[in-house]
Amino acid sequence: MLGSPCLLWLLAVTFSLVPRAHPLAPEDSEEEEEDETPRSPLPVGPCDYDRCRHLQVPCKELQRASLTACLCPGLSSPDQPPAPPRLGEVRVVAEDSSAVVHWCAPSSPVHQYWLLLWEGRGAPQKSAPLNSTVRQAELKGMKAGGSYVVCVVAANAAGESRVPELGGEGPEGPGIPAFGPCGRLTVPPRPLTLIHAAVGVGAALALLSCGALLWHFYLRQRCGCPRRAQPAATF
Repeated sequence: MLGSPCLLWLLAVTFSLVPRAHPLAPEDSEEEEEDETPRSPLPVGPCDYDRCRHLQVPCKELQRASLTACLCPGLSSPDQPPAPPRLGEVRVVAEDSSAVVHWCAPSSPVHQYWLLLWEGRGAPQKSAPLNSTVRQAELKGMKAGGSYVVCVVAANAAGESRVPELGGEGPEGPGIPAFGPCGRLTVPPRPLTLIHAAVGVGAALALLSCGALLWHFYLRQRCGCPRRAQPAATF
């Protein structure tokens, strides 16, 4: 019987050393359920890329620099020549007979651009090549009062974009397709030229008027002027 108290004491010590399981609180169970619930991915939007923006950074570079994922517009294969760009606003500056040409990039890989300028039926003038971020260029040295056709050409390693056939007629040729790479522009006369022309016309009219008056007085002095008959005096 002496051993029974010792046995009971050993059992009590053993059970006291065994860790007791604590019931889960409601908050803990909710946290575990939230952790197990799959989270929906954040929506992916388009990158801040505009085909018509001047000095636009390529979209691939925007993707690499962006802190969040974004999507780029689709492009054609680099093994194919680019599609034609779309000509935008053409702003003519009459003071110096120049024009600023805007355009939008095509949905194709582009390495460089250049402009073609026709005057009449002659061969076009070609501008210097422009890098792929450029969306506007200035045309200088045009004639006041002249009519021109301007086209934007895109190029990559596979070739260059097509230019619509102008029929060899230059600015006087058939209609140019809308929303294409080409357009017509007319340079108005310079304001100083109009002023000079108005002054010249005014001076010519003044000289003609003076000449007519001098001729009139010369004829009067030479041929004389018939006198009016005086009425007879009545008594």
